[in-house]
Amino acid sequence: MAEGIDSKVECSLTLSFPRASDASKVLGTVESDNAGYVEARLDGNAIVATIKAESLNSLLHTLDDFLACVSVAEKIITK
Repeated sequence: MAEGIDSKVECSLTLSFPRASDASKVLGTVESDNAGYVEARLDGNAIVATIKAESLNSLLHTLDDFLACVSVAEKIITK
């Protein structure tokens, strides 16, 4: 999210994976796409993400994009 913009809505989610290495690989794959939109960190075998936006519609769009990228990354690392 751009500096100086106050968010009006926020969403936090935790995505658990079978292994910490899986979570790390997925986060490494998607974090460059998230710059400014999603703050994400590792917590053991999970990715903890926070999304902030100015409107609910914007938050839902960002959440949808983030989850789609995570889904693709997860499919790639499990093959």
